[in-house]
Amino acid sequence: MDAIRVTVRRGDVVEAVHRVHVATTDGERWGDDLHFLLRSSSKPIQAIPFVEGYDDLDDDEIAIACASHHAEPAQLAAVRKVLARAGATVDDLENGLQECRPDGKLGHNCSGKHAGMLAACAAHGWPLHPYRDPAHPLQQRIAEVIGGGETAVDGCGVPTFARTLGEAAGLLTRAPQRIRDAMRARPELVGASSGATDTDLMRLRDGWIAKGGAEGLFCAAHEDGRGIALKAEDGASRAIRPALGLVLAIEEFLETPVRNSRGEVVGSIS
Repeated sequence: MDAIRVTVRRGDVVEAVHRVHVATTDGERWGDDLHFLLRSSSKPIQAIPFVEGYDDLDDDEIAIACASHHAEPAQLAAVRKVLARAGATVDDLENGLQECRPDGKLGHNCSGKHAGMLAACAAHGWPLHPYRDPAHPLQQRIAEVIGGGETAVDGCGVPTFARTLGEAAGLLTRAPQRIRDAMRARPELVGASSGATDTDLMRLRDGWIAKGGAEGLFCAAHEDGRGIALKAEDGASRAIRPALGLVLAIEEFLETPVRNSRGEVVGSIS
């Protein structure tokens, strides 16, 4: 089948059209088998060394290690909790600053992942720094669990791996049960308290875990073994929610309102 067309309207005027390519582990396909980087969609897999290092982790610690958070108070508190477990401070985080985010490096949307990486190093007896170096034992272990392959540098400074859409569909089916359980128990930490598509999918549909990534990527997996990946060809993340609604028959996702700065609904994405 062709890629899914997601149309952005303001009033009755079409302002943009995005093409979303989709693959499932059942062999369904919309569009092409694109090649791209996994970016933040791989966080539940990057968290595996963290979970391997401890048998007493709380759900909030694991969920925030898998998160692209919005610097909400509960999310920042969870990052601080993981840093305390690692015996580390905000200064130890190797992610940089993120524009328009509070609390310096702590407010970066990847700080939970980085705190989890520090805690993994502490648990396994690896040097804390430079933990983002591809040659560091932590990154070597992550490369092993992801399966290696072509890499680039992610926005927060750690390696990210390239995959095809078909390969990405199976990504989160490999997340350990402990990580799945924590993400489903605390979905508001993974994305946001409201408005994040990965958080909302986990709230609305039993059995699913999900994680969005930069440049219009979205991966999800069901406890029955099914996996899915969606990629907006032009990198527009706003196109993912309606396309996901179509593929998984989630009525609440089929149309997203377009609002102006006054909060008024002036169009739609569908």
